[in-house]
Amino acid sequence: MAGVRPYGCFTHAVVRGIPESFGQTAEGGDTGNVQTDLAKAQRQFGVLMGALRQKVGLQLIEIPPDSQLPESWRVEDVAVIQGDTALITRPWKQQRCSEAEAVRRVLSELNLTVVEMGEEEGATLEGSDVLFTGKEFFVGISSHTNHRGAEFLADTFRDFAVSTVPVCGGGRLKNLCSMGGPDTIIISNSEGAKKTLKMMEQLTDHHYEVLTVPEDAAASCVYVRGPSQVDFLLHPPSDECPNSISAFQKLTDYTLLPTACSEASKLGGSLSSFCLLINRKPQL
Repeated sequence: MAGVRPYGCFTHAVVRGIPESFGQTAEGGDTGNVQTDLAKAQRQFGVLMGALRQKVGLQLIEIPPDSQLPESWRVEDVAVIQGDTALITRPWKQQRCSEAEAVRRVLSELNLTVVEMGEEEGATLEGSDVLFTGKEFFVGISSHTNHRGAEFLADTFRDFAVSTVPVCGGGRLKNLCSMGGPDTIIISNSEGAKKTLKMMEQLTDHHYEVLTVPEDAAASCVYVRGPSQVDFLLHPPSDECPNSISAFQKLTDYTLLPTACSEASKLGGSLSSFCLLINRKPQL
């Protein structure tokens, strides 16, 4: 199934539960003045799982939470998947590298070809800095991902162009933008996001529609076409991003799924942080 269109149909989602240590860092400390609500985070995670399983129709593979790995709920960071290939990344925090063990096992069981990034000469790469448009990859160069990491991704997915862009304004690339469909990029209205988008447009040979949202948190969405061939967009609800709902409603052919993510957002996470989407069936 090499070369399958990435937005043809997703079949599986890999998720990892919220640990009791949610809100702590991989070093075992806390996140400063940020106050998180564990029970609320777990409820929001449950709603997300329900949306992916019951509404989108994906087969959900849930990795149990591990309190020894407080940031492991950010499952998106430890792998980049396209077609038959899964790249196990190398997070910026070395303490997070052990998060990949359970993810690697699941992806191997799904008969994906697993490529290890390993100790690649100081390379760092986190999936939340990788935007795959269906035609090409953009890799955000941030405090979490460097050029060596982007080069390793390019070597792994040689069928696609890979461009690097600075993440202007801090955070990760997917804090600034996400895909809103095969040809649509959702992006926040911040100055940093505008600068990053301008560089992306200069680097690509493809044309993308741009859906601008006024609130930064609204830029982090999850687009997925499930087995029913219906287009779904998971996005922050009106109580989190009230000024952006009208922008989402412009996507008239989509089924919109408001999905809360406020607790993860406090820690720099987004809806996409919680899941790895797989667009192929396992070879049984």
